[in-house]
Amino acid sequence: MKRNLLFTATLAGALLSGCATQSSNNFQAFQPEDLNALVKSGKLVQKTNSFFVINDSSSSMSRTYVNSADYSGTKLDVEKNLLNKFNKSIPVMPLTSGLRSFGFGPCLSWGSTYLNQAVQDYSPASFETAITSLQCSSGGTPLATALSDSGKDITSAPGNIALIVLSDGIEEVSPLPTAEALKSQYGDKLCIYTVWVGNDQDAAGQAVLQELANASGCGFSTTAEAITSAKGMSDFVKNVFLKAGTPKAADCSTQDDDKDGVSNCADKCPDTPKGAIVDKDGCWAFRGLLFDFDKSDVKAKYGPLIQNAVEVMKMNPGLTIEIQGHTDSYGKDAYNQKLSERRANAVKAELIKQGVEGKRLTAVGFGESKPVDTNETDEGRAYNRRVEYKRTDR
Repeated sequence: MKRNLLFTATLAGALLSGCATQSSNNFQAFQPEDLNALVKSGKLVQKTNSFFVINDSSSSMSRTYVNSADYSGTKLDVEKNLLNKFNKSIPVMPLTSGLRSFGFGPCLSWGSTYLNQAVQDYSPASFETAITSLQCSSGGTPLATALSDSGKDITSAPGNIALIVLSDGIEEVSPLPTAEALKSQYGDKLCIYTVWVGNDQDAAGQAVLQELANASGCGFSTTAEAITSAKGMSDFVKNVFLKAGTPKAADCSTQDDDKDGVSNCADKCPDTPKGAIVDKDGCWAFRGLLFDFDKSDVKAKYGPLIQNAVEVMKMNPGLTIEIQGHTDSYGKDAYNQKLSERRANAVKAELIKQGVEGKRLTAVGFGESKPVDTNETDEGRAYNRRVEYKRTDR
């Protein structure tokens, strides 16, 4: 009888202290998906301000993880690799972070839980230090105690809080009542996310972790396998920290897509070919080459505009253009239609004369149908007696 009692006491002591199994800090190579562009554009916006990790460092995490060929270490090694990937996948944004581990014995300074990192301003470097401080696993699984202690840790955490639990879920005491109490204490500020790091024989623990996530009403439960890839981890990070936003509208006043010197906001001709002289509206020869009343001859003073058109055609060998002739409203419609055609053809002839292939040019008249200014004043009518170039290669 005394021998049996001695054996029982020895076994209990072994369970309490746990045969500590050391963990490696050699992490897998990992290239995360970059979420910064989505955040910067406003397509994704921050919804979580703080995160606190509760990591299972009990003796069951010393067992070899066999659910994936990607890992050759213990379940604790898997947890640390996942946390490393998680740390690398978080986009740049203001956060606070913290980490607590749970088990028994020497790995937790002979306590049942251990605060590896108190709540503080998050940085990838400081959180990596917290991850590497998870040196070994030992003892039982007091997740309920860890949840209770973490509830005190996060009192200083600002804003919305993500409580992230990594474990195989094999518990001696149900942690659900403690999770429900935490939710009652923190309300909508707190969401619980769980990651099951277990083997097939730990399947019952997966249901425990699912219950914890359900208790918060806004978290979810996932598995190590689901978040080990770059995409899987990226999706996890997005779901924990971010939500869909309204993309920020580009500031057109600072953009000039066709490089003509006129901002996109003011550019009425946004596909001006390279090298074209444009007016204040960004249009090529718009209100530029004008004609006298009832005339179709090209004035000598517009030679630079014709020469510019020739140079543009040379600079853009694939460019084809439609030369559009216009008139003011004086005269009959039929006469003005013919006059506008003569004006377009006169410009076409000048371009061909200076070396532009005729097959790259078409001439069209629009008569008085498309005024750009009032026909009630001499100045307005002068602007309406014009040609415009329209590119036809797009």
